[in-house]
Amino acid sequence: MKKTNLLYVFADQWRYEAVGCHHADQVITPCMDRFASESMCFSHAYSTFPLCSPHRASLFSGKYPFNVGMWTNCKIGLEEKIMLKPQEICIGNVLKENGYQTGYIGKWHLDASEQNFNPHPRSGAKDWDAYTPPGERRQGFDYWLSYGACDEHMDPHYWMDDETQIRPGKWSAEFETDKAIEFMEERKDKEEPFALFLSYNPPHLPYELVPDRYYEKFKNLEIHYRDNVPMEKREKGGLLETQTRQYFAAVYGIDDQFSRIYQYLKENHLEENTLVVLSADHGDMMGSQGLMSKNVWYEESIHIPLMMRQKGVIEPGENPEIFASPDHMPTLLELLDLPVPETCQGYSHKRGMFGEDADCPQDMLLCSYPGGAEMVKAFSDRGLTHKAYGWRGIKTHTKTYVITNGYHPDDVQKEYLYDDMSDPYQLAPREIEADCQDPEITEFRRRLKGYLELTEDPFLWGVRGN
Repeated sequence: MKKTNLLYVFADQWRYEAVGCHHADQVITPCMDRFASESMCFSHAYSTFPLCSPHRASLFSGKYPFNVGMWTNCKIGLEEKIMLKPQEICIGNVLKENGYQTGYIGKWHLDASEQNFNPHPRSGAKDWDAYTPPGERRQGFDYWLSYGACDEHMDPHYWMDDETQIRPGKWSAEFETDKAIEFMEERKDKEEPFALFLSYNPPHLPYELVPDRYYEKFKNLEIHYRDNVPMEKREKGGLLETQTRQYFAAVYGIDDQFSRIYQYLKENHLEENTLVVLSADHGDMMGSQGLMSKNVWYEESIHIPLMMRQKGVIEPGENPEIFASPDHMPTLLELLDLPVPETCQGYSHKRGMFGEDADCPQDMLLCSYPGGAEMVKAFSDRGLTHKAYGWRGIKTHTKTYVITNGYHPDDVQKEYLYDDMSDPYQLAPREIEADCQDPEITEFRRRLKGYLELTEDPFLWGVRGN
């Protein structure tokens, strides 16, 4: 029997609300909406650590971010060289070992930044960027057209198998789609299965770097802000208004590019034999709670789209199971009938996709750690570890529970509970007293303690009631 192909497409900083069929943001996504209608859509998929490198490390390894050493983005300025270590068993390794023609296109952001080692690397990589050479650091991916981290959407660069930069001179998502179709069309053996991961950087900031042909659709759009965007941020003609239009335009552009892939699969009779996944790293606050970007526990930051389609195999519809970052690898491997390494800590949702699963998780871990160089230094100067700070939490179908130690040694620990059903915009959290013995709160504390023990997280010692 012919093995099933895998095509995994994910966009950076693309929030759950920014899909037309979710009826939230004023986005235009006709292809994604059609794809969603033909897919199993996970309505409770979240980014365990809503930041690029940590989510990606968890996605590819099936481990929790802290267990895979990813407590912040791969970046410069830290004494510790953050990277996805080649010793990890990742999904690309498993796919390659089982005969798949593997490929990776787009943003990687899992290798140590080159300027950590050489201020003038031969590859020309700057700041957080990196060229990942052929070999074990590519984690099983043979075809490679990628870069570490660089947000020049309109003038992107890539590396393949040497240090020569490739500069196509077109919008990154368009070029990457060109190459994804080329990969599928020109793969060496059409009888053997392929596995391609395609990582779009937009709608990640800078928001203004989007083609005019997409922005034209939104340039005069009257923004209907979410209820949790403060009034002072809603200035007519203000920055947030412009950035919101640009964000929607980038999503519209991603939809346009994804439509090309969708059409290719149809025209080449690959729909029945290809598992197609559409998802994201994390979301974007876009002014909600007065914040931009990500790395906070609010819905706009952690909630991500996740759709899986294989015509004639996966029944379309909504799947309400809680789906965390470490769950991607085991779920995908089981759907492909491939072995799941014992190193995986995530949960496979295959059983729940084809029937009832009484054992599926009822909650998941949320986490974030101080990652800035100045933050890290502030803790080390006091003889403290920054890894015991930041925030940790639990997400259920109806509640978000968070304890935050803050991002400075002098910050006071706070504990919150949000009722996401009665307060969907998370405007009225319950602030919990340290001596609270409410059974619901003590159960959240117990569950969080279990996750912290599992991940060997030093934050454990800051949890109230322990």
